[in-house]
Amino acid sequence: MKAPTISRRTVLRGVGAAIALPMLEAMSPARFAFGLPHVAPAEFQSPVRMLFMFTPNGQHMPDWTPTKEGRDFELPPILKNLEKFRDKFNVLSGLALDGARPHGDGPGDHARAVAAYLTGAHPRKTNGADIHNGISIDQLAASKIGNLTRLPSLEVGTEASSPAGNCDSGYSCAYVSNMSWRTETSPVAKEIDPAFVFDRLFKGSDVALTPEERERRQRRRQSVLDFVAEDASSLRKSLGANDKRKLDEYLHGIREIEQRLAKADKLRHEEAESFELYRPAGVPRDFGEHLKLLMDMIALAFQTDSTRICSLMFANAGSNRSYRQIGVAEGHHDVSHHGNSPEKQAKISLINRYHSELLAYLFERLDAIREPQGTLLDNSLILYGSGIGDGNRHNHEDLPILLAGRAGGQIEGGRHLRYPKETPLTNLYVAMLNWAGIPVDKFGDSTAELKL
Repeated sequence: MKAPTISRRTVLRGVGAAIALPMLEAMSPARFAFGLPHVAPAEFQSPVRMLFMFTPNGQHMPDWTPTKEGRDFELPPILKNLEKFRDKFNVLSGLALDGARPHGDGPGDHARAVAAYLTGAHPRKTNGADIHNGISIDQLAASKIGNLTRLPSLEVGTEASSPAGNCDSGYSCAYVSNMSWRTETSPVAKEIDPAFVFDRLFKGSDVALTPEERERRQRRRQSVLDFVAEDASSLRKSLGANDKRKLDEYLHGIREIEQRLAKADKLRHEEAESFELYRPAGVPRDFGEHLKLLMDMIALAFQTDSTRICSLMFANAGSNRSYRQIGVAEGHHDVSHHGNSPEKQAKISLINRYHSELLAYLFERLDAIREPQGTLLDNSLILYGSGIGDGNRHNHEDLPILLAGRAGGQIEGGRHLRYPKETPLTNLYVAMLNWAGIPVDKFGDSTAELKL
């Protein structure tokens, strides 16, 4: 008897819960086996996902930049944590972000660096309501393909967005704390609470719960899986052995994340208020666990095709967070201005290496998720970098840029590519949009499509 085919958009439902599913063999009319050579039906081709990540204060460039070009290069200290995935990313040197330069506006490099990072625009210097920037690449992509998924895009980070205020030498906090811009005057605020992101992905109408109601539910230790158990049991009966195993692994992963969310040591309100920008109680106290949970949310969002476009800010521009967990008590921004001090250079490099360790965690998560064509990492485009090169100099050329993923086989990895001086970073964005099936000839201040 032929097993029934189920829709790619099948959702497990219960009262106040809706769980999208990963790709299953039962969703393919052709019933092809995962991992085997085949030509998948057009509607079941793995989509290209796009993730844009920002780290503040640049990098310690001597420990970031490979000494050789091409394939035969040794990973420098900051990128050593990514050795396992070196064939799935490229290091791109020589790219510049002209919009982050002063152009007569004086100081404010940190604000300009993040405002221009995904837009290629030069933000208007103001700390009033007349902010003006450019549309960011993620929001342009969301306007073109966001209708194909439940969420057009997902914006997350570890430090809250702010709509106003003076945060950097006369630049609005809206520039400092946001890198996604839906229009030239409308930044897209990011979500910093992993539990709230989880609710957006899985709990349907529960997103409307008040914090007190959500806390009561957590105290009762009710899992979102409890509400869809009947639907999951019914679906399991119609699946083959491989799909049953895949479904069980997926649901187990959701439960494991729920447990980590519940156990995470949270900031109290009085502690949260001590941060540069207000952070509500509820976010994990530990930076590493906070970032890993957000990365887990991104992986789940991509795996279930809830969205194909995400952005993640490791921290806001100019962040002065300390990293005592790795032995750096001073603030990140402070040590980035090392003044050639060997001690401070060692500390800034240590922070940069810690960030790449967390990046490796994300790569591990994405590469472990099998799809009909390769892994989720293979089918992604992941930008990791900063709008500042060396944090001590505040330069905006020769930026630290890493591009991971193969865009479904369109890109070769494992290379260090150096481009001519002043090549616009936005040239890369033109290429990324085209690889994602969004044809463009120009974006921001681009001059051509970057060739990889």
